[in-house]
Amino acid sequence: MAKTCYNLDMIHTRDTLKINAKGHLEIGGADCVELAGQFGTPLYVFDEAYIRNMMAIYRDTIRNEYGGNGLVLYASKAFSCEAIYAIARQEAIGVDVVSGGELYTALSAGFPAEYITMHGNNKLPGEIREALDAKIGMIVVDSRSEADLIEEEAAARGMVQDVLIRINPGVEAHTHAYVQTATPDSKFGFSVANGAAEEMTAYVLSKPHLKLHGYHCHIGSQIFEKQSFVLAVQKNLAFMAQMKEKLGFEADALNLGGGFGIWYAEGDAMIDVEGYADYLRALLSTIKEGCRAYGLRLPFVYLEPGRSIVGEAGITLYTVGAIKEIPGIRKYVAIDGGMFDNPRYALYQSKYTAVLANRAAEEATELVSIAGKCCESGDLIGVDFNLPKARRGDLIAVLSTGAYNYSMASNYNRNLIPPAVLVRDGKAEYIVRPQSYADLVRNDVIPQRLK
Repeated sequence: MAKTCYNLDMIHTRDTLKINAKGHLEIGGADCVELAGQFGTPLYVFDEAYIRNMMAIYRDTIRNEYGGNGLVLYASKAFSCEAIYAIARQEAIGVDVVSGGELYTALSAGFPAEYITMHGNNKLPGEIREALDAKIGMIVVDSRSEADLIEEEAAARGMVQDVLIRINPGVEAHTHAYVQTATPDSKFGFSVANGAAEEMTAYVLSKPHLKLHGYHCHIGSQIFEKQSFVLAVQKNLAFMAQMKEKLGFEADALNLGGGFGIWYAEGDAMIDVEGYADYLRALLSTIKEGCRAYGLRLPFVYLEPGRSIVGEAGITLYTVGAIKEIPGIRKYVAIDGGMFDNPRYALYQSKYTAVLANRAAEEATELVSIAGKCCESGDLIGVDFNLPKARRGDLIAVLSTGAYNYSMASNYNRNLIPPAVLVRDGKAEYIVRPQSYADLVRNDVIPQRLK
């Protein structure tokens, strides 16, 4: 018999994610069976209380441990919609955006532009113009040509734009190769080791319409090693000290990026909200110690958590359809979603935990793969899930899907991207409405000659 994965010590449960007295999975006080009945499936579900708690723990740790000399920036790429920016505004944090679309969404939600930072290794000219017109707080420069373009556009507007330079400190964190961003071979940033970061510092300082405040680095995603973050801070401070000595430039800001890991499945660390504060305390302590050692003033600190804010806050609900067993090989349980709403297994072979949401208290009796409905053999949510014997019509919940699921979704095979709801105190509301078939063809055009 396959081992059960439903006892509470193997699922990262909390007050707002648990198995209720009916044996159903419950999130934010709402029964998942009732949510599926009300909104249909597939359905992204987000736990508002968890999102707010995570934003608050980062915000308050900077206030309490660093005198408030910093700003949390929610990393929009994890999950972007108007509602998440409204929550961030209410929780008094900033946001970072990586595209004109994310910037437009944040501004549409009424998010204050001065608390927005823009990233990207190839910001389009139009995106830079949009950022300057909106008067956003900070742009992170990632190429010489980008510095030239920002300078040109800022000069045309008679303004000076605040900027950081993205540097590559050469820290290799233990994570998937596709989400490591500070290794020597990366499209992001300027290497400290080969002198490119120093050269870029001098170059940006020569621009009269750019105000250089300091540096940004992001060493990767889904990182559990605290020491990797600490080492990145140390290397950044050493470089900042060099720039003060060699160029007379003392940075007044340091952006440490994000990348804190979350729980997806057995084997991952189960970090509670306070545990993330411990990560941040270690970084802030390292900054204070390093600045004392190098004789540097304490920089304004930016932090960019995304996955750790919304990842575990989200689940996806599916309805079981076809079930196919290949004797001696594998049993497939097919769902009404797939790689069009969650491509992470296809991209990274990402791990997940799945629960039969309508029979969550039952013992697991079989090992199955969860297959999507797309015409791709690689369309899987994952393999080797321990579940009770599934039947057509059962409800499957895949946990920890709040980050990089909706944001990476597509209309592949002309499937509809699922809607999203926000749940709090047992009440759920749409934050992303359902797509329709009419949405799929809205921008299609048939040339006159084909009619």
